[in-house]
Amino acid sequence: MKSNRRDFIKIAAAGATLLAGNNVRALGTSGPSAEELDKAAARPVLRCELFRSPVLIASVELLRNDREFLVRVRSEDGAEGLAVSNSAKMRSLYPLFLQQIAPFFVGKDARDLDALIEGVFIWKSNYKLQGQSFWVCVASVEFAILDLLGKIAGKPVGETLGNVYQRKVAIYRASGNRGNTPEEEIAVLEKMVGDTGTNAIKFKVGGRMQRNRDSLPGRSEALIPMVRKTFGEDMTVYADSNGSYDVENSIRIGRLMQENRFAFFEEPCPFDQLNETKQVADTLTIPIAGGEQESSHHRFRWMILDDGLQIVQPDLFYFGGFIRTIRVARMAQVAGIPCTPHMSGTSLGFMYVLHYASIMKNCGPHQEYKGGPRVPLSEPTSSLLSEGGTVSVPTGPGWGVTVDPGFVNKAVLVY
Repeated sequence: MKSNRRDFIKIAAAGATLLAGNNVRALGTSGPSAEELDKAAARPVLRCELFRSPVLIASVELLRNDREFLVRVRSEDGAEGLAVSNSAKMRSLYPLFLQQIAPFFVGKDARDLDALIEGVFIWKSNYKLQGQSFWVCVASVEFAILDLLGKIAGKPVGETLGNVYQRKVAIYRASGNRGNTPEEEIAVLEKMVGDTGTNAIKFKVGGRMQRNRDSLPGRSEALIPMVRKTFGEDMTVYADSNGSYDVENSIRIGRLMQENRFAFFEEPCPFDQLNETKQVADTLTIPIAGGEQESSHHRFRWMILDDGLQIVQPDLFYFGGFIRTIRVARMAQVAGIPCTPHMSGTSLGFMYVLHYASIMKNCGPHQEYKGGPRVPLSEPTSSLLSEGGTVSVPTGPGWGVTVDPGFVNKAVLVY
């Protein structure tokens, strides 16, 4: 079953415009070796040749304005980088950020970012804190450093990490609803499509880690065919169960998705049940997606090597930033499968995904979009709004946007 599934995914990948040039393996050949994955992941990510002189980090500050947390990094020569954190998480995590992560980066050369992301993991035994909480903090610093480096180089972040392949990114809109009726959910999805012009949607099935209990009895079984009937064959449809099912029920629901020609089934089993997820993947032909909760490079490597997932979904915040996510994407690329990041961080999370998608050929055909920015900013090269189902990637230095100075000045330093 494994080789057939690989071939199925490769056929789909080869037909997707955004995956062109992805070095997809020839059909009928075996999957990649562990050595091939390791070699791809080990290549440097940051383009250090863009920076002739050391960029020594003088300070890493955490600022708060109401609900939003900002990270500001300054170099010893006065350059500055700014990032909006995953504020919903940082409200709980800021002591960890201030004590275990931020101090590590002070005095370091930002050009060594690849090594710094690895180094902070073992500093002060931080590896014992492995998980989403730790890596959200690391990602928040990394994003500010990338903004700093982009501004110094006079290039958008993407160009400091690789080659830009696309300036407009196709998006999908996702509904986070559970517990509403199928008819009510259809109305939500219709509005999302109308507002953005997208041709791809995602919705929730199951009861989120509820051991096969649906949010309403029979909701998922009714909604799956209703979505296809409502939106027709030209709509790309994804569905996410957030670990709602055991193997038997994942297969049952997945077959219903197959009958209705869905493009992927996300997280059918609880996220840490890797073997169970692989059993589902080995049985179904619909691509199985997952990885948003994952914090381990090694477990992603296992899922790619053993064909446990056909679409990997590291979250740019939860997994620790661009350096680590790109390493996973490179392993996925060797296997001929997409690495489509999960999106968190409701303020600017979607913008970070845009920059990622601009440089990764195997990013998948659509990226998640949750609406425009929720912090005041100026964006001279992009509206950051969906126009006919695509969003333009900012092309200015760093992230290409400027958070309103008044908003930043009103932010207080978090101690």
